[in-house]
Amino acid sequence: MTVEERLYKLEGIVEGVMAVLPDRVSALEARMDLLRQEVKAEIAGLRQEVRAEIAGLRQEMEEKFNGLRQEVKAEVGGLRQEMEEKFGGLRQEVKAEINTAFNKAMLYFTAIAVVLGVLTLFR
Repeated sequence: MTVEERLYKLEGIVEGVMAVLPDRVSALEARMDLLRQEVKAEIAGLRQEVRAEIAGLRQEMEEKFNGLRQEVKAEVGGLRQEMEEKFGGLRQEVKAEINTAFNKAMLYFTAIAVVLGVLTLFR
């Protein structure tokens, strides 16, 4: 086969490829567009799923925090009540001690007054 025949044969092949190539490129572009749309739809669906999951987790965490907040409030209330009771008891004990000390002081002063009264009588 001569060079010229080979060139004609190659020209035929190139022309055949050039005739088919635009259709194949168009088909490939259409396929890429479809795939792009599918990917966008999949991403949008995943985005919605993630948003829903986040919203659910947020709600769950808020419920847990509210439950913990109530538990802490109840515990603090119980501790406050317990401390008030203890302070009330201590207050009563201090009052009793003060009254006892005051009564002893009054007895001492009364005894001193009696002694001074007796000393004044003997003078």
